[in-house]
Amino acid sequence: MSSVSPLVAPPTQFKPAFKETSSLNPDKLALLLDNSKTIKHLSQIHAFIVRHGLENHPVLNFKLQRSYSSLGRVEDSVTLFNHTQDLNVFFYTSIIRSHARNGLHEQALHFYVRMLSETVEPNAFTLSTVIKACSLEVGKILHCHAHKLGYESNTYVRTALVDLYARGMDVVSSRRLFDLMDEKNIVSSTAMITGYAKNGDVDEARSLFDGMKERDVVSWNVMIDGYAQYGKPNEALILFRQMLKSKVKPNGATMVAVLSACGQAGALELGKWAHSYIRYNETLFNTQVGTALIDMYNKCGSLEEARMVFEGIKYKDAVVYNAMICGYSIHGFSLDALKLFKEMKDLGLLPTDITFIGILSACAHAGLVAKGWSIFQEMQNEYKIQPKVEHYGCMVNLLGRAGKLEDAYNLVKSGRIEADPVLWGTLLGACRLHKNVILGEKIVEFLHEHGLSNSGTYVLLSNIYAAAGNWDGVARIRSMMKQTGVQKEPGCSSVEVDNNVHEFRAGDVKHPKSKEIYEMLEHVNGWLKARGYSSQTDEVLHNIGETDRERSLEVHSEKLALAFGLISTNPGTSIKIFKNLRVCQDCHAVMKLVSEISRRKIIMRDRNRFHHFVDGSCSCGDYW
Repeated sequence: MSSVSPLVAPPTQFKPAFKETSSLNPDKLALLLDNSKTIKHLSQIHAFIVRHGLENHPVLNFKLQRSYSSLGRVEDSVTLFNHTQDLNVFFYTSIIRSHARNGLHEQALHFYVRMLSETVEPNAFTLSTVIKACSLEVGKILHCHAHKLGYESNTYVRTALVDLYARGMDVVSSRRLFDLMDEKNIVSSTAMITGYAKNGDVDEARSLFDGMKERDVVSWNVMIDGYAQYGKPNEALILFRQMLKSKVKPNGATMVAVLSACGQAGALELGKWAHSYIRYNETLFNTQVGTALIDMYNKCGSLEEARMVFEGIKYKDAVVYNAMICGYSIHGFSLDALKLFKEMKDLGLLPTDITFIGILSACAHAGLVAKGWSIFQEMQNEYKIQPKVEHYGCMVNLLGRAGKLEDAYNLVKSGRIEADPVLWGTLLGACRLHKNVILGEKIVEFLHEHGLSNSGTYVLLSNIYAAAGNWDGVARIRSMMKQTGVQKEPGCSSVEVDNNVHEFRAGDVKHPKSKEIYEMLEHVNGWLKARGYSSQTDEVLHNIGETDRERSLEVHSEKLALAFGLISTNPGTSIKIFKNLRVCQDCHAVMKLVSEISRRKIIMRDRNRFHHFVDGSCSCGDYW
């Protein structure tokens, strides 16, 4: 190679970061290339190599290409590659690997095809590298190629194939290949665990994980993240504690998964501990971890701390803004969300589809119908983002809560998006809220005819009948649910005290402090009666007497959680309650009064949003 492309032309003048000697020992130069950590340093070594006529040295040329690639300068690596004489399998494998590692999968395949066309035969490392850059369809072709060349049973190739089929959701084929391996290492076992975890089979993933003789940080991360992604946050947190005991040091990916689990479980204290751990180990912090911290604090009810993390991130991208906008949205601070949305655009950051989900949700929580429609149009016309089912869900929620049920129904029926059960469920929820039995029945009939109905459909219709006092309709639906084995999801509330999460169900008497809890409930009932409060018994969805209705309301799960919080924390301490269903109007009214009487801030997260009860009022403005 007599010259190099201007793209990687080394500087003619520089202050060398290494001492030049008269000895042109290629081994010493190769070592310098291996240890180069910056583009500036690498360019200086490159200039030295060119000036002394060593640019055609095969080892130095190879290491230059690899070093440019490892520092993210793939184009420079390609330029050198294209000027290289006598290309062999090692050069091709290196250039394929550089593209695969940088997510340039199509280009990696291009070089593999070029390699074959130039009759350079791949080796096991080439195949294992290119397979990692393939879709399942293309990977199957390479699997045949590996078999033809006799590399299928090679450990590296077999591991790549296990990963290929696992990524392609073909876990059966992946496991068959895995079981045929004579030597199962950490990489192959982790690939198989990843396949099970991504397919939601966390029990099988855990079985494999427990059988591993040794584990690295990646295998721990896959298992912890698998639990977090599939609704088992407590298991994720338990496994994280085991990881710490095993002396495996967490990395940024670990902390993202752990923070996600903390947010799901509402485990604020553990989330704060994780934040402290990240502060102590500064190298763990990056934008992704910062975003996970914002999300965790938001979901744990600590909006102020989420905002502090947000303000502390120096270089904010759209993802960081999205996390804070969504936080403001679920907490009902819609004007703050809109302000941040404007700030984001003023800074020149392009909103994403997630941004619009957050901001449309904020409009729905505040009943800002006109603003919501305007933003929905802006998303499509100005930013050319096609609405997904989630965006239509936000609009249906916005219109439904505002009582514009026919508009919401027409939007779903418009055919612009294929409505899923969640979208129809949102509309049915609005029918229940506004006691629109006719539209509710119409929707359920449509879902039943098109095979779209599920257990939630009939539960919602039953609730619509109950809210309207149609007990014959309730009895008919519940009888049908019993015959078909459909069960209503039971209400469950939790409260965190002393770093432990305590769960309650309606009428629960299993807690060790049940006696004290029910005694506190009697005190709370006394406070309420002294204020002249009477229970909102129309919230009870059962055809029972008035006295039984009142008693049923008194032992709702969130009230048990509240009573436990009152007896287990110091006066003036905030109480945070997490409920899996929408809070009823009676419990909402009670929380407002208790916040005023006890002089405590009560924060409740229900299925839809957060409620901040302070001095007798709620952040939702009684609109939820």
